[in-house]
Amino acid sequence: MLKTIKRFATENSGATAIEYGLIALGIAIAIVVSVGVLGTDVAAIFTTVDAGLK
Repeated sequence: MLKTIKRFATENSGATAIEYGLIALGIAIAIVVSVGVLGTDVAAIFTTVDAGLK
């Protein structure tokens, strides 16, 4: 039993998976925020172009 606990304490693969998950979460949040901020600006540009083409 003690051997299993020592092996579990020195195992790093679970921590690495959590770190990658947090990195992916951070990237996803950055994408959502960027799309939210830039989305309205891009929509305004397309509206201007559309009005100019009519």
